[in-house]
Amino acid sequence: MSNLIQFVANYDDLSTDKGYQFKFHCDQCRNGYMSRFQPNAMGIAGSLLSAASSLFGGLGGVENAAYQIQRAVGGKAHDTALEAAVAEGKQHFKQCTRCGHWVCPDVCWNASAGLCEACAPDEQEELRAQQAQATSEQIRTKTREQDYTKNLDFLNRNPALLQCANCHTTLAAGQKFCPSCGTATAAQTQERHCTGCGETLKPDQKFCPGCGTKN
Repeated sequence: MSNLIQFVANYDDLSTDKGYQFKFHCDQCRNGYMSRFQPNAMGIAGSLLSAASSLFGGLGGVENAAYQIQRAVGGKAHDTALEAAVAEGKQHFKQCTRCGHWVCPDVCWNASAGLCEACAPDEQEELRAQQAQATSEQIRTKTREQDYTKNLDFLNRNPALLQCANCHTTLAAGQKFCPSCGTATAAQTQERHCTGCGETLKPDQKFCPGCGTKN
């Protein structure tokens, strides 16, 4: 079976003592084809002997003999079943002469090129894929170029982000008194100027930082 190894390297063996069955997979998308079930004559014989043993008793030695016979011929029987399943399964796959992969004809085969789509992508599919990729890249570029933070004041200079100096309650724009503790806000406090030099003073400043005049 050396000429079949390339195909059967990608399969699941679903065989049991009752018979043989195999599932072959596409080397690219993993789509599969399940071969027809091939009964194992020795397995069926073993089941019949097991049933006879349960009815009449004392046939454990006969059942064991059937099991030993199955073991003796199972390797050859299994190989024969696999060979038949491979011959069946190969009808449902295409082999790419460029890369050697066996692929499913519906998804991964480019019939016009006679190669798998990994080696010869479908032109229309590739065009649509490249268009989608370019669109995604352009969206990301446009998104990065857009400034979504220009209206945000991270230094809390926005009146809507002001807090009460006493209890730190967030204050809305234009509020003159804190709604939580009644402390006058910056909107209520009148601007003060130094009587000596006219520099603007903060509410808690008693001496002018510019000329030292007491106010």
